[in-house]
Amino acid sequence: MLRKGRGAGSNEAGRFETRAVDKVDDGWDLAPESEASFQTIVSPVQAKSILTRNDSPDIGFDQTINPYQGCEHGCIYCYARPNHGYLNLSAGLDFETRLFAKVNAAEVLDAELRRRSYQPVFTMLGASTDCYQPIEKTYRITRQILEVLARFRHPVGIITKGTLIERDLELLADLARDRLVTVGITLTTLESGLKRTLEPRAASPAARLKVMRQLADIGVPVRVMFSPIIPFVNDAELEAVLEAGRDHGATSASYVLLRLPHEVKDLFRGWLDTHLPLKAAHVMSLVQQMRGGRDYDASFGTRMKGEGAFAELIRQRYRLATRRLGLDRPRFEPDSSRFRVPPAGGQGQFEF
Repeated sequence: MLRKGRGAGSNEAGRFETRAVDKVDDGWDLAPESEASFQTIVSPVQAKSILTRNDSPDIGFDQTINPYQGCEHGCIYCYARPNHGYLNLSAGLDFETRLFAKVNAAEVLDAELRRRSYQPVFTMLGASTDCYQPIEKTYRITRQILEVLARFRHPVGIITKGTLIERDLELLADLARDRLVTVGITLTTLESGLKRTLEPRAASPAARLKVMRQLADIGVPVRVMFSPIIPFVNDAELEAVLEAGRDHGATSASYVLLRLPHEVKDLFRGWLDTHLPLKAAHVMSLVQQMRGGRDYDASFGTRMKGEGAFAELIRQRYRLATRRLGLDRPRFEPDSSRFRVPPAGGQGQFEF
């Protein structure tokens, strides 16, 4: 059942569920679940730690911070959806509607950065769920985290599809002056119609391009991220997306092929059957060709880029396009030498 503004069409139990519900017709003729049953519910939580180390060789950062768990953007392909299973919740509609806000994140981060053993490393903000999703407007956790990082002069990267980042341009400009920040804007498609079903509550393609230009104009290095590439759905847009990013200030680029871990594969198949039924079989055939005959292969070295003829074609197209557009630059190198521990309890210039 489709619900307006939601990506998933189901709410199947996760793989770690400790309870199960079987729905049977008992003759009471009750009304089906209403749209109100899937309104966004945010639960404040107290984080015990906020810095997560990364040990994957496929990812270009050592540490992450995720202010939220779950994401209202509702991107049907999101590889983070299965994480809701650890909370006894579904990777489907629960992931989009049952959100958790780490309300003490800034306080915990401040304490972790003050540890004598701490060594500053490039830290990515929002690598799992979007740090500028709609609830950030109310909770401001991302803003608070950035204020802490600015006081410590700590290098940070940001990945987002959200335009709320515009609120923090002054803070980001300050970080950029010391080569402490870079921002990756995910641009999955330039077609608004496709965006509405793939990423129902994320910003429009035009709005994301506008954000790229604003960031570039204040000196923030911007990366256009064509992610995920979905064969026979958006792969034809590769060159156009990269060019649009370049034209709006991006100086580097990246791409990732569609990833379908655990419950995501069934959610994505459901999306195909609903929105692109005539293409569904061909799309999944190409996906499997790039994943060793399976829907997904999590092996390091291939999980991001795939393998096989179609994956190699994407690689070649990407190399040619980035070279032509001047987007084939080395990864951003932050300046960790500026890290300092400020006096405890000090008020930063961006706090209010």
